[in-house]
Amino acid sequence: MVAEGARNDRTAGADEGAEATSEGVTPEAVDPKVAAAVAAAEAAGPQNGETVRIDSWIWSVRLVKTRSMGAAACRGGHVRVNGERVKPSHSVRVGDEVRVRVETRERVVVVKRLIRKRVGAPVAVQCYVDNSPPPPPRGPPPRRPCAR
Repeated sequence: MVAEGARNDRTAGADEGAEATSEGVTPEAVDPKVAAAVAAAEAAGPQNGETVRIDSWIWSVRLVKTRSMGAAACRGGHVRVNGERVKPSHSVRVGDEVRVRVETRERVVVVKRLIRKRVGAPVAVQCYVDNSPPPPPRGPPPRRPCAR
């Protein structure tokens, strides 16, 4: 009976999600797991007036793999905030445009939410607006040589 109750809860949640979507709420905000993760990230984030370091923020929203890689990118001049190269300790604010060059691609994002802790990808996407150019197209796959 527990399995049936759990299944009924899931189907009821799906119906609520359909109603919320028709009212104009995004599906990401309706998903209870994503909503809980967003709430946890905001609770662990800075309070009013506090700031977040740029190296920590780009790591938290998954633009770089580690915080030390974020700091190294800043020291190497690969991170710009509002068009200026910044140090790893630079404070980021909501509305700042952040450009990060990772490997061969440049990511251009606008900060929507400040967070300090690393979060999952669905939550991270809600913390910025991605204005990055599309990645370069991949070439055709390499041809295999004939075995004659």
